[in-house]
Amino acid sequence: MQSYIELIIAMVRTGILGFGGGPSVIPLIRHEAVVKYQWINDDEFGETLAIANALPGPIATKMSAYLGYRLKGVSGAIVATAAHILPTCLAMVALVTLVSVLSSSQIIQNMIGAVTPVIAVLLGLMAYEFGQKTLKGFGMIFGIALFLLAFIGLQVLSIHPGIIVMIFFYFMALFILN
Repeated sequence: MQSYIELIIAMVRTGILGFGGGPSVIPLIRHEAVVKYQWINDDEFGETLAIANALPGPIATKMSAYLGYRLKGVSGAIVATAAHILPTCLAMVALVTLVSVLSSSQIIQNMIGAVTPVIAVLLGLMAYEFGQKTLKGFGMIFGIALFLLAFIGLQVLSIHPGIIVMIFFYFMALFILN
């Protein structure tokens, strides 16, 4: 019989050390569940991972919930999920607090001021590169026409961006199917 303490320690450890999102956390969760505590074997871990990948949402949270459920039922799933996400939540609260305290600092304002143009240039470069690929695929006139339609829809007619995307998907599907 596994204890809640082992479950909490394992999930907090994966939550703290799993920097970089789901793919970086999976080996850590596997180590805790298969190697260290031997809660499940490699085959079951692989099957669980495949199912978790097929479902929407963060994979590490789904894996934590499954392990908790497997060991302690619904309460285990809740405890494991909370233990896994708690370090990240606490780090975010600390970071937001730090930012709000330091946001009036002239040094921080200067740092933000220095980074903002760099971000704008990177976004512009990315848009330019995507635009070049789009123009090659559709042709110059068609690409410019799509841009103008989207621009007018967004800026002049104030249509929600999601609706613009759905309209473009609809016409793209018609274009592909014909």
